[in-house]
Amino acid sequence: MATGIRDKVAIVGMGCTRFGERWDVGADGLMVEAFAEALADAGIERARIEAAWVGNALDDINVGNSALPAAHALRLDKVPVTRVENMCATGTEALRGAAYAVASGAVDIALAIGVEKLKDTGYGGLPLRTKGMQNDLWMPYGSAPGTFAQLAGAYAARHGIAAGDLKRAMAHVSWKSHQNGALSPKAHLRGAVDMEKILGAPMIADPLGLFDCCGVSDGAAAAIVTTPEIARALGKADPVTIKAIQLSASNGWEMQFGAWDGASVPNTRAAAARAYAEAGIRDPRAELDMTEVHDCFSITELVIMEDLGLSDEGRAPVDILDGRYDAGGAVPCQLDGGLKCFGHPVGASGLRMAYEVYTQLQGRAGDRQRSKVDFGLTHNLGGSPFNSVAAIAILGRLN
Repeated sequence: MATGIRDKVAIVGMGCTRFGERWDVGADGLMVEAFAEALADAGIERARIEAAWVGNALDDINVGNSALPAAHALRLDKVPVTRVENMCATGTEALRGAAYAVASGAVDIALAIGVEKLKDTGYGGLPLRTKGMQNDLWMPYGSAPGTFAQLAGAYAARHGIAAGDLKRAMAHVSWKSHQNGALSPKAHLRGAVDMEKILGAPMIADPLGLFDCCGVSDGAAAAIVTTPEIARALGKADPVTIKAIQLSASNGWEMQFGAWDGASVPNTRAAAARAYAEAGIRDPRAELDMTEVHDCFSITELVIMEDLGLSDEGRAPVDILDGRYDAGGAVPCQLDGGLKCFGHPVGASGLRMAYEVYTQLQGRAGDRQRSKVDFGLTHNLGGSPFNSVAAIAILGRLN
């Protein structure tokens, strides 16, 4: 019977580049930057890496459709290196591959790294020409803001929330993230923004205004994982371990049948339930100390709070406006500013989220440091609410 990977894998080193318009470096240089920090943090030599997983979502404008560019850039000599892609969950997918390799006993030390270089294209959003036959058939005129605006409309309809009330809660999501991002040296956008500016911003896809939408960016992040025993041998007395990694993918039900009302994301709920069970978390509201979630749009973060079981159904707007998810709240969300402030270099985002949780668990987050962090959760949502991949990782200290 499957037992999961709880406490079977320790993270001994992590690295993260500064995210932004990185005209100074290519995708290979970004990987080197993140990898060098992770190696130094782990205190090991490059030769100790026995396998690697590189996450990169948009291969035609980045590293290509193999993992060889990562092997070249990082000088990984004759070790198995695998490229993975799973839409916006790509970074967490890379971590899952490396963690599973260690948990299985196949290797002692593995690397997960995610990278994306998007700003060089000159395109304002994700430069998707096609993602295959299914997307071309089902979403020929779709856009990310448009599909997530539908999530907002469905949520308001289900719960009978007035448009103005929902808009204020969404604005608070963005306001909170920008407040936090101002304290993040590696964030793309580091300026605090007042509520009036957010509420008065140009409309992108009703009700999503400019500040309700995250941008794209260049960046990379990396994690080196091993067993808790090896972590202690490396001098990590209180290692950070992976409590759970779970992923749920759509089977087509949401976009082909009428039973789903579009006001939540079933895959997030499924992945969360499995992750809590794997991690042994019975009450996420009491046991989680922080979250980093996929705030591609402010409405996404709002709905995620309910999908994760952190707010009651229809109560997320109230909890948000009450400050429950602010930096000083009960369960702070996006302590580093999230996608709103880092942007979304797709392959790197999941690992960037893990980097913030890892940094908080280590007590090394500086001005962002939370006084008590025992468990932190990361969440990615790839695709759209009606055709998604949801990935959740929970990190904590070894019991």
